[in-house]
Amino acid sequence: MGLGSYWGEVIEVLREIIPVYDKVNSYISLGKDVEHRNRGISGRVLPGNKILDAGSGFGNMSKTASKICDEKISITLYDPLVPMLKNTSKFFEKTLDMANGVFEHIPFRDEEFDAVLCGYSLRDAINLRIAISEIHRVLKRGGRFVIVDLGKPDEGLIRFGVSFYLRFILPILALIAGGRLGLKFGTLYETYKRWPKNKRLEEMLLEKFSRVEFEKDLMGGAIMVAAYK
Repeated sequence: MGLGSYWGEVIEVLREIIPVYDKVNSYISLGKDVEHRNRGISGRVLPGNKILDAGSGFGNMSKTASKICDEKISITLYDPLVPMLKNTSKFFEKTLDMANGVFEHIPFRDEEFDAVLCGYSLRDAINLRIAISEIHRVLKRGGRFVIVDLGKPDEGLIRFGVSFYLRFILPILALIAGGRLGLKFGTLYETYKRWPKNKRLEEMLLEKFSRVEFEKDLMGGAIMVAAYK
């Protein structure tokens, strides 16, 4: 389960939409992205923690965690796109550790981080099971894996509604927010099709982690998850 061979196409789209990435994301999340990041991170990242922001983009998850912890955390940004990482300098006052790579081959030691954060990024894994295993490996015992992402409701009718929004309404909002580049956000629907239902994602996490807290919003169309090693 994951993007497989479709990953390359998604990465190229992400590379193109860098100029409008944040603005469009705020629009298409109906302004709930900030709230969901706060809900996912609060109580799971603590002052003094060493965190890995995996699939970091511009580092929005890290910025949220840093604010919650009064900037008393150590941050490493990790993303497959070097241009994304280069753009983070204008969002942080201090220079952060950065690394370039994919979920399936995380270049860090076993049990190195207190928390791994994935904000709207785990859905882009090439192989989801391997990605989860790698994230589990680099977490310390008792470490937390925090996911904030689109949810895929288990109930068929609600799932249809979320799919309809992603396929038909989202492109209109993205066009309004980001112009022609915004239309490229239509690839979100393709990543969503390959994303597991909420219950299946929870089961996959429990294959590696001892406990999972699974919180939902927007009728299950948005999820805030914490998996404990």
